Amino acid sequence: MANNSRSLFLRTIKREVSFLIKNNTNAKEGNKLKKSWILSLIISQVLFVLFLPVVKQVFSYLHPIAITVVWACLTVVVILLVFLLRKDKILVSHTFIKALIWLYATCLLILLFWRPSNQSYSSWNLVPFSTILMYLRGAGGLFVAFYNIAANIGLFIPFGVYVLIKRERKWFLAAWLIILPLFFISLIEITQYIIHRGSMDIDDLILNFLGVLIGYALYPLIKKVLKLT
Repeated sequence: MANNSRSLFLRTIKREVSFLIKNNTNAKEGNKLKKSWILSLIISQVLFVLFLPVVKQVFSYLHPIAITVVWACLTVVVILLVFLLRKDKILVSHTFIKALIWLYATCLLILLFWRPSNQSYSSWNLVPFSTILMYLRGAGGLFVAFYNIAANIGLFIPFGVYVLIKRERKWFLAAWLIILPLFFISLIEITQYIIHRGSMDIDDLILNFLGVLIGYALYPLIKKVLKLT
């Protein structure tokens, strides 16, 4: 499944790149964009290969699709950074963005709910910041603490970006920027606990929501790179 998701992602990227190049009337600009794509893909794949042993070790107890999620996130982040630094634009359709976020959401749900059955998921915590402070004090080791905090934040950043993209096309009250993420993250936490596929921890809610807020904050930068059609 991980390989299929990765292949689908690459095919979609390839179609979008071809569309971009074919519809660019300026040959010089088209060559510059092509260089940006090549550079970003080379950097992202080299980084992924270098960190693959660490990724495999960290996610060894999770569904194999975890590696695909890490690969896709790293690839997208590097692409955005390269284009931002080179002051290039990515011409991309709303349909593509929507398909990408749905694919990402599906992979994330598999990652969150298809967990090893030989582990205990009966714990719960409703005391804010207790788990976060436990990790910050070094419980379980610095690497484990960093992984748990960073993953809970980072995996939800794309949803913050997408919500603002969606809001530009269909305006809705600012209050929903708070209400909707909190509702869906809470739903995930409660469902995980009920079906014994994860512990219920209010600190996960806090960190996940912080990821969404970071997505909101990063959106102005991403707008400098993405040109939506």
